[in-house]
Amino acid sequence: MTELLPSQRHLFDIPDDVTYVNCAYLSPLMRKVADAGRAGLARKEHPWTIKRQHFHDEVEKVRAAYARLIGARADDVALVPSSSYGTATAAANLRAEKGQSIVLIEGEHGSNVRIWHVMARDLGLKVKTVPMPAGGEWTGGILGAIDASTAIVAVPPLHWTDGSLIDLMAVGARARALGAAFVVDATQWIGAAPLDVAELEPDFLVCSAYKWLLCPYTLGFLYVAPRHQKGRPLEQHSFNRVGAEREGATDYPEEFLPGARRYDMGERSNWINLPMAIEAIEQLFAWKPARTAATIRQLTEAIVEGGRRLGFDTPPQGNRAPHMVGLKKKGMDPGRVVERLAAERIYISGRGASLRISPHLYNSPADVARLIDGLARHG
Repeated sequence: MTELLPSQRHLFDIPDDVTYVNCAYLSPLMRKVADAGRAGLARKEHPWTIKRQHFHDEVEKVRAAYARLIGARADDVALVPSSSYGTATAAANLRAEKGQSIVLIEGEHGSNVRIWHVMARDLGLKVKTVPMPAGGEWTGGILGAIDASTAIVAVPPLHWTDGSLIDLMAVGARARALGAAFVVDATQWIGAAPLDVAELEPDFLVCSAYKWLLCPYTLGFLYVAPRHQKGRPLEQHSFNRVGAEREGATDYPEEFLPGARRYDMGERSNWINLPMAIEAIEQLFAWKPARTAATIRQLTEAIVEGGRRLGFDTPPQGNRAPHMVGLKKKGMDPGRVVERLAAERIYISGRGASLRISPHLYNSPADVARLIDGLARHG
């Protein structure tokens, strides 16, 4: 049995009268992460303290930290500003022939939808959208949509509105067997639960950092399988090229830095965001994703139990993520419920037809009780 973690609320600046069960929206920052950001801001306030190594050292440190979290090599990771940048990079480096198809799921976040529709229009491809299933059983429908005509399968580990699971191992195996590329947006998974790219074998896997990685905004990571590391980046700049460490150079080397670094975004050397991300990701690794998931699951299961007593529906246990759950009720206006709870300093999200609830290690059984009491009055 996985050892559970004690409450980590002391690491965050969350007032006692706030019940924040909304990590899938925006994570709060740990105190030490915020401190690292303030120190980084002071650097820019005093730019004469910024040395050439500051443009490179923290980039490589955060790259290595994230790679370790997902079982990758540092060479396999690019720094990107968003998940949409990552999926756009994937689309720019995957090939498809007219008449082939791209498999998506209904109601997926736009970052993993829009670029594929653009690609389909540009190349004459078909988009197969797997409809939302009853009971949250996505995997069978996705497997059935993948066939010999499939060029790309682009899916998440779970649906972002209600936490219903997708068996990525089965989907990836089916895609590989039929020669399709396998692209994953794991923004709503990595940091909260285990994921090993060596086992999963995606072609590309992207993760925005401001949710379950407990990082600041405008930062993400793109895993690129070695077979795609000779492709074309979205941007042409000097800091992903050999010789980037040479200050004041006026030549233009063509050779890229090794591995996925060619896909790094421009201005990757953010002296505020990167020190914050290093602190956050190193803490996530210390907690261990399996322990984090098991601990949060205790809270989500209590939320499910309390919600069902109030007449809410949820994905069944076997199809439910450990760290996020959607509560649904016929005739409910999720936006209205969210507003009324927020007036009492209880914070969740309305996504699609669901009340999406996403606790973390800073939450407690008392938070769950307060949430359920609020839902009894407003849900």
